[in-house]
Amino acid sequence: MHLSVTLAVALVTLVGALGAALYTPYRDALRQPIFAEAPTLGYLFERKEHLAFGSVVFAWVGTLAYMGAIYVDDTARPSLRRAAHWAFIASAGLAVTAAVIGTIVASFKSF
Repeated sequence: MHLSVTLAVALVTLVGALGAALYTPYRDALRQPIFAEAPTLGYLFERKEHLAFGSVVFAWVGTLAYMGAIYVDDTARPSLRRAAHWAFIASAGLAVTAAVIGTIVASFKSF
């Protein structure tokens, strides 16, 4: 189980890092034309970045809670596992929402 949590947070972190690396080319080449042609899509895409960042944060919170549950007593363990569970659900929800928004904007204008 530890391996699956580690691989999941590593994948989310890697995807987040790739998104961050693409931000400068996006800003330089696409941001202004998107906002000029479809301001609503431009604002939607800007919000997507925040959702993607939240997804990475929740993935790490879930990982820390899950791994922390290993080192606490039996009374605190269920609470940490429950927190990890909900953090992973939040991370997945934010990631899917960010992906859908990104796809919508990419179908309008892309590199």
